[in-house]
Amino acid sequence: MARNIQSLERAAAMLRLLAGGERRLGLSDIASALGLAKGTAHGILRTLQHEGFVEQDDASGRYQLGAELLRLGTTYLDVHELRARALVWTDDLARSSGESVHLGVLHQQGVLIVHHVFRPDDSRQVLEIGAMQPLHSTALGKVLSAYDPVAHSEAMEAERKPFTERTVCEPEGFEQLLDLTRARGYAADVEETWEGVASIAAPIHDRRRMPVGAVGITGAVERVCRDGEVRPELIAAVRDCARAVSRDLGAGRF
Repeated sequence: MARNIQSLERAAAMLRLLAGGERRLGLSDIASALGLAKGTAHGILRTLQHEGFVEQDDASGRYQLGAELLRLGTTYLDVHELRARALVWTDDLARSSGESVHLGVLHQQGVLIVHHVFRPDDSRQVLEIGAMQPLHSTALGKVLSAYDPVAHSEAMEAERKPFTERTVCEPEGFEQLLDLTRARGYAADVEETWEGVASIAAPIHDRRRMPVGAVGITGAVERVCRDGEVRPELIAAVRDCARAVSRDLGAGRF
């Protein structure tokens, strides 16, 4: 059996103590409550403070939870709410389009798939929740890069690897794709990431009108495209889904 790391257990106990007790606690209070020597408690608190998980009040010297911990918690809640609000609409999109549906968010210079609805044809498929997709070549990634300034910066700074002959890697060409995405309200990936595969995606906004994710469909080129162009009825279905999720998140009409 793998052994737990004691320092991490103590740090977690400190965070729980600060979250569940008084708003601010002194070093002696924390050390006593957890049965630790003051020096040990102080060393862990300094590390947590350096990472932004704990803050120390200058006047009293007492400790409280830090802003970084709040940011991480808010991120989790945002993704959780996004998935919850999208469940019905993504199911409807899979049924109406006949294709698989992916919901993605920005994560570590890529697109993290947080929800996946299988193509409704009873074919053998692999669940892709937790998978990562590139920002520069996928429809989901291009949507995030077009609407989210942080995603845009990360896409421009990262190495834009050519996955197929169609992948756009040059900065000027990529920026033109993002301009086109914003003008149309959706992005397409026609064999830019995988040969024989096409996808369409549109942005999802929250109540602050901020981009919080993207939703899209993925399927074989011969189904998603017609005469070399992405099928307009599929574009409309994806955009309708994105707008519906955005409305449920409080974004109002787009």
